[in-house]
Amino acid sequence: MIGKLRVYRIWLLILPGFIFVCVLLFLPMAHIIIGSLKGEEGWTFSNYLRAFSKSAFQISYIRTLKLGTLITVLAIVIGYPTAYIVYRSKWKGVMMSLALIPLMTTAVVRTFAWFVVLGRNGLINQVLKSLGIIESSLKLLYTEGAIVVGLLQLFFPLMLFSLISSMENISTDIEEAARSLGATPLQAFFAITLPLSMDGMIIGSILVFAGSISAYTTPAILGGTRVLMLSTLLYQRAMTLMDWNGAMVIAVVMFLSTLIINWLLRRLRREMP
Repeated sequence: MIGKLRVYRIWLLILPGFIFVCVLLFLPMAHIIIGSLKGEEGWTFSNYLRAFSKSAFQISYIRTLKLGTLITVLAIVIGYPTAYIVYRSKWKGVMMSLALIPLMTTAVVRTFAWFVVLGRNGLINQVLKSLGIIESSLKLLYTEGAIVVGLLQLFFPLMLFSLISSMENISTDIEEAARSLGATPLQAFFAITLPLSMDGMIIGSILVFAGSISAYTTPAILGGTRVLMLSTLLYQRAMTLMDWNGAMVIAVVMFLSTLIINWLLRRLRREMP
């Protein structure tokens, strides 16, 4: 009897969250998937065939995967040493508070701030001109590089906090034991710290990649209408061209791409020692 009551209590605690996820995630996603498979003649894959046959979709899809991968790799390369320094520092609390500051402002504000840095009369061009390196302003805005910089700033804290969280679970006694057995600091790092913090790297990579390929505000502002990603192409199809079937196809492709990358990264982690 007591066991049944515990089960009922567990289900009562789970039920609100389950209903919330179903109503706001599963049902809308199911509606989008079903809508993408409907045509004038009933169920069909013609919407997908038509989308993949268009050069605009192909270019945007390849660009989205390319920039998402690049941003994720950069977040790992920059984030891991930063996380290690923060984890080892006695000022860890202060540093983590500073890393939280960008998350306290909206993506729109942070993205528009890059106009001051990357604009034709922005900080970078002004410095290069004053040093005599260039004579005319470089085109830094509305490029893939501008999107990479903006999205990296936007999602870097997710990688940083994921890595710090995994490092905090590593006992310092293990590293001290390795050092006492003759391992150098570098050997202890590659043999202990790096493998044990791999879960945080995988989680951070999933968050950064998924956020990068689905973000709209930053690519729309820093990329404009010339450098389209799937998110901006989706908005263009839905709100400008009123092509709702095409927009649904793009949404499904983005969703499936995220799931596949998630699965591949988790599979890679399971195969690691």
